[in-house]
Amino acid sequence: MEMQVTIKTKLKISNSEIAWSFSKTMEQYRQACNYVSEYIFNNDFDMKQSRLNKELYTKLRNLFSLKSQMAQSVIRTVIARYKTVKTQMARRPYKYQDQNTGEWYREVRDLTWLHKPISFNRPQVDLQRNRDWSYLSSGQLSINTLDGRVKVDPICRGFNQYLDGTWKFGLAKLLKSSGKWYLHISATKEVADFNKQTVKHVVGLDRGLRFLATSYDEQGKTAFFDGQAIMRKRAKYQKLRATLQAKGTKSAKRRLKKLSGRENRWISDVNHCLSKTLVQKYGANTLFVLENLNGVSFERTDLPKALRNQNKSWAFYQLEQFLTYKAHLHNSEVVEVSAKYTSQRCPKCGVIKKDNRNHEKHEYHCDNCSYRSNDDRIGAMNIQLLGTQYISGQEQPKFELTTNA
Repeated sequence: MEMQVTIKTKLKISNSEIAWSFSKTMEQYRQACNYVSEYIFNNDFDMKQSRLNKELYTKLRNLFSLKSQMAQSVIRTVIARYKTVKTQMARRPYKYQDQNTGEWYREVRDLTWLHKPISFNRPQVDLQRNRDWSYLSSGQLSINTLDGRVKVDPICRGFNQYLDGTWKFGLAKLLKSSGKWYLHISATKEVADFNKQTVKHVVGLDRGLRFLATSYDEQGKTAFFDGQAIMRKRAKYQKLRATLQAKGTKSAKRRLKKLSGRENRWISDVNHCLSKTLVQKYGANTLFVLENLNGVSFERTDLPKALRNQNKSWAFYQLEQFLTYKAHLHNSEVVEVSAKYTSQRCPKCGVIKKDNRNHEKHEYHCDNCSYRSNDDRIGAMNIQLLGTQYISGQEQPKFELTTNA
């Protein structure tokens, strides 16, 4: 199995000429991306690489002075962005409420819902390994620009671990953030395929905000990863964001942009730390089982008002991605199971009843067998059971509605 990581390295620029070459190359690349994006939008979202290349390659080279490989990369970049947006739209269906019945409905979206072409606002450029960038024996990076190749020094703690011969470098992305230059390098490595027969731990993970994660393993042990401090900090960000939005001045908008970047970096750091802790806690040959949250809405009136927006906006998918690639490094795996009834089912007697869960008390109390426990723990227990069924051979385990033990 091949796993992929992104190495983020800072670049030490020795003179202003290099910085100018980087800026010019990225800006031309950005404009070319917008040109291709508009073409795709106006041509029924045709994303066939060969057809786009035949139609746009020469134009990209002439209009934006791009080199051969960069012109090809522009087309690939735009196709990848449209495919990403297509996936995101499918994962987040349009939700609306019937004003007469009060019922909520979902409608799956696709690219035809876009009312304008996808815009590339941030200057950056994708660089192909060897053709556009390379790692030199001197330890420097050679990067291609519209003015020719330049050499820069990478600043990245731990970069040497990717030079042991087991990693293969691929696409790199050149960008500038807060006045500093960075190169994001894609690296892949062959790791052993996950083997169900060697599983030591099956861990059910229930994700949320009050507890970022609640884990339950095959030994019946539960671990809670507290999210109270996270909630308080998110509330501060939300309050500050609302204040700046109300002002509406140019300086307020600049602060909003900085605030957004700071909050996103903080969220990423939280998810990185949590995923690392989980992998280290359970070790190798572990199956982590998560709910499939596609189409799951947290816009519910039975949640406390203060939690509704936070649940809706937390980066659950990012946490799953981080956990997956860290698990693969330790010969472990992450699988998704159906979220249906995992928070409503009694793990002792199997009865499924929505009213057994008390959101205000964060408690589940089964009226059939009287089993009582924390509601997040109940979810983790049920998810862990589905993981056990997966190990036993069920490819898509799920719970079916029942009212009797």
